[in-house]
Amino acid sequence: MRALFFGLSTAVFVSTSALGGLVEQSLRPEMRPSETVVASVAKPIAPNSKIRPVARPTVIKKERAVTPEAILAATSNAGFKRWVSGFRKRALNAGISPAVFDRAFRSARYDAKVIERDRNQSEFTKTIWQYLDSAASEKRITNGKAALAKHQSKLEAIEAKYGVEKEVVVAVWGLESAYGEFRGDTPIVSALATLSYDGRRGRFFESQLIAALKILQAGDTTPDNMTGSWAGAMGHTQFIPTSYLEYAVDFTGDGRRDIWADDPSDALASTAAYLSRFGWQKGMPWGVEVTLPEGFDYGLASRKIKKAPAEWAKLGVRGVDGKPVPNHGVGSILLPAGARGAVFMVFKNFKVIERYNAADAYVIGVGHLSDRIAGAGPFKANWPREDRALTFKERQQMQRLLTASGFNTRGVDGKIGPNSISAIKRFQRSKGMIPDGYASLSLLKRLR
Repeated sequence: MRALFFGLSTAVFVSTSALGGLVEQSLRPEMRPSETVVASVAKPIAPNSKIRPVARPTVIKKERAVTPEAILAATSNAGFKRWVSGFRKRALNAGISPAVFDRAFRSARYDAKVIERDRNQSEFTKTIWQYLDSAASEKRITNGKAALAKHQSKLEAIEAKYGVEKEVVVAVWGLESAYGEFRGDTPIVSALATLSYDGRRGRFFESQLIAALKILQAGDTTPDNMTGSWAGAMGHTQFIPTSYLEYAVDFTGDGRRDIWADDPSDALASTAAYLSRFGWQKGMPWGVEVTLPEGFDYGLASRKIKKAPAEWAKLGVRGVDGKPVPNHGVGSILLPAGARGAVFMVFKNFKVIERYNAADAYVIGVGHLSDRIAGAGPFKANWPREDRALTFKERQQMQRLLTASGFNTRGVDGKIGPNSISAIKRFQRSKGMIPDGYASLSLLKRLR
């Protein structure tokens, strides 16, 4: 999860942006393009020893110890070898036993492909409708229903224990690994060691590597079985190591939290446990599609502004059926593609999914896929499909032009975040445009 963990938004490590209708390329390139997901960035989570199963020393004792010298001899990069030697001392100071460390690094290698993937992500973007076309494709919906039927009894047991609908758990599974088909086959220790040594976020990845070693020390899996994405996400629902330590559960009762096994029970239960931990409200939607009245004040379309559905109804906001939205608690209005795309009233469960992955597109993808698996239909509104996603350089150019025009974006980083959206809205108002904050190609042309 941290992936979610994958992503998980509380433990995320790669930044993406769904704001302005843009979605960064998947962080898990092992998956096919049609099965990609969005990952996000979060602070590492401190492991909670209370939820970790007791280590089984017998598992470690059976392994042949490998000396630090043998480890260094096995690596191919001189600088990496020196880094491993220094890291070994830090790992042991963090409580990792010499036997566990040496066993884990027996076949560790510097992986240049991991660094190449880490440094070549930002240019690749999709519009939100392109992302959703994949996230809730007919194939993924069909496969999701099949997965739900195949694992119905265990999913019902998971729902009963954690209070998270089985369709939601299956939807996360579908987006993270195509229902277990693409879990990633990159050795996690090698990937995290490479990123710790030669990556842009060395401190973060070193914390993940320490957590991975703690997982091995607990006996939940072996180095050979600990595989996943090049960025360290693991298992059916793509947990990063720190999130695994904090939230993974042993649902089968075999003493291990095995999210890598062909049996997805532990992984699916861990996902439900995570969502439950952050306040999932069973029986409540993540959001509902709505329509806005003529003359709607687009300044109200902000996650910071929350109103009860009845209050939104007084302002003319209705469900796509023309009726006031039922009382699902306070909600905000979200315009993922601006005024010309689908509009949503989002509730607390939206924020909970966001903890798994902070990109709006990902959250909508999980929510919509879960609704479709449960039998709901597609969104009613059309998307501005004639638009294309802005490239990274174009987003930077938009920020520079806005700032030069007196609408400061507070930086030029190519990420359309809250500051850039605010600047876009101010510019739009100054030109008599609908102030929806959407970073479109037509807006860039207007700025030019």
